[in-house]
Amino acid sequence: MRRARLLPLLILPLALACGEAAEEAPAAAVAPPVAQQLPVLTDEPLPIPAPRTARAAEIDRLAAEVEEQVVQWRRHIHQHPELSNREFATGKLVAAELEDLGLEVRREVAHTGVVGVLRGGKPGPVVALRADMDALPVVEDTGLPFASTARTTYNGRDVGVMHACGHDAHVAVLLGAARVLAEQRDELPGTVVFLFQPAEEGAPQGEEGGARLMLKEGAFDDPIPDAVFGLHATPDFEVGTLGYRSGGVMASSDRLDITVRGRQTHAAYPWRGIDPVAAAARVILAVREIPARRVDTRIGSIVTIGVVEGGVRHNIIPDHVTLKGTIRSLDPEMRFDLHRKVREVAQHAAAIDGASAEVDIQLGYPVTVNNPALVERMLPTLARTAGAKHVAVGLARTGAEDFSFFAERAPGFYYWLGVRRPDVAVQDAAPNHAPGFMVDERALILGVRSMANLAFDFLEGGPPE
Repeated sequence: MRRARLLPLLILPLALACGEAAEEAPAAAVAPPVAQQLPVLTDEPLPIPAPRTARAAEIDRLAAEVEEQVVQWRRHIHQHPELSNREFATGKLVAAELEDLGLEVRREVAHTGVVGVLRGGKPGPVVALRADMDALPVVEDTGLPFASTARTTYNGRDVGVMHACGHDAHVAVLLGAARVLAEQRDELPGTVVFLFQPAEEGAPQGEEGGARLMLKEGAFDDPIPDAVFGLHATPDFEVGTLGYRSGGVMASSDRLDITVRGRQTHAAYPWRGIDPVAAAARVILAVREIPARRVDTRIGSIVTIGVVEGGVRHNIIPDHVTLKGTIRSLDPEMRFDLHRKVREVAQHAAAIDGASAEVDIQLGYPVTVNNPALVERMLPTLARTAGAKHVAVGLARTGAEDFSFFAERAPGFYYWLGVRRPDVAVQDAAPNHAPGFMVDERALILGVRSMANLAFDFLEGGPPE
């Protein structure tokens, strides 16, 4: 057995994780809690656990051995966060750890990303496991002893930097899964591709990045995955819980820009011009109502205007107003139907005041779709790993994820890892992207076990038909 190579920076007791009191039981002694999630559909049948096997027991044993190292990785990355396309130190750490395991490693994929390939000792299919690496321009307010104090420049502004979305935990979990699976490579019936992805939160202005660029640079070319799995930390679920959903699980996200054009005049004589401000107000109200009245309301969709710009002086009606927003949908077909309706409605709403509307929609992330057959096949694995009572059906989210690009190339399964402390109510937990976002580190070992078990069970079951 390889000895864990601990990072020297932060050797802190596990009991201090996420501000836990030192007298609490260590992670190994904490039983999974009863699920107390808010976004759960209770009419779904519980998955039947896969049979307990010697392989699953060995994965659990190896995961327990690597748990301390996983915590150290997470804390180190948390204290040294890096923004999108700037994950230089994180990428180097990941590549060094994978090379130390004897994997085939490609560095600098999509700028800073890393691809590691573990070829098993037995023939079989290929499975990909993904973790995102980038942090956010957020000033941390958690009080953790390893809290980030990093600052940098983002789009020309001085900002704080924080892992406010749990990507530090994702990287640590996937490194732990890589170590667990590498210890069993002789028995591994196939190949595992580890994807450490930069820029999930979006590349800086004028740059390309993320999953789409990783694919463009060959991340899925050799070997070609038969399936891809990813997880995401969320305080919506309590630690010890895994959440999932079949079909559309995260929304598409497309940028909306509308220019409403009128005719400039003195504000005291509005009849001598065409008021684009009034027209823009009609456009805002009209397009935001599209999801409620013009498309199937049983499928989640959103049209939001977040920026209104126009005018230079209080007594001048300007010649144009600019609106900026986002269009989101949980159905790939509805996504483009929404685009068509937004164009039509904006133009008609502006015309009421004699103005015109120029609509520009820039495609962003597609809908993240969990392959229904893959979900059904792998649910027993999740149930065995966490316990059937701790696997919950979550509501689809109107947030977006560029895991969607990977899931367009291979059947995908994207699931949630609960990281909320049991003594914190869901409504009181700081959400992802907030300065107080916290990860209960007792969730990390479940992340490692679930990733490793999914990979091994998928490979043993063979490629999908």
